[in-house]
Amino acid sequence: MPAIALWTPEDGLLGALAPLGAALAASPALVIDLDPGGPAYPGERSLADLARDDPTDDDLKPRPGVVVLRNGGIAPSDAAEVVGALLARWERIVLRLPPRPTPQTDIPVVPVRLLVPGWLRGPAEPSVWQATPEWTQLPAPGVRLPVPGRSTVSALLVGRRPARSRWVNAWRSVWKVGWAH
Repeated sequence: MPAIALWTPEDGLLGALAPLGAALAASPALVIDLDPGGPAYPGERSLADLARDDPTDDDLKPRPGVVVLRNGGIAPSDAAEVVGALLARWERIVLRLPPRPTPQTDIPVVPVRLLVPGWLRGPAEPSVWQATPEWTQLPAPGVRLPVPGRSTVSALLVGRRPARSRWVNAWRSVWKVGWAH
């Protein structure tokens, strides 16, 4: 599967970190933030910059490791041509979707939800389930991610690759599931 679109409707921090975990598990990979209100990921250029300036071949060329393209305040529809060009060039891409509205895309959408007990849990649909310290049974098929370690979260928040992270390794199985469009 060359591209997945991560949709995290309930948790902002998980919504910012999940695309990084998915990309690190499939490296080399590109993360493209399609949320105009998304986090200020580090990097020289944004998706808005590429859409405004007409990207060069070098801008579109895959690179080793993980590359993160922050949004920069552009609507997905205004960046569709650039996103299409990147999808054609990169072997693995993670699209970070905004939390609202419910996504409509041709790329397989992967809901990422907190695995909490009781009524706070999202709908019972196939998802990536982020475990919390309270053990809870999966309400629907999907992938259970372990609780990330403090060092994993700290590394991701400062733009570093975490060392030996069970949480990042668990993202590998997400790439093997046949997610719905």
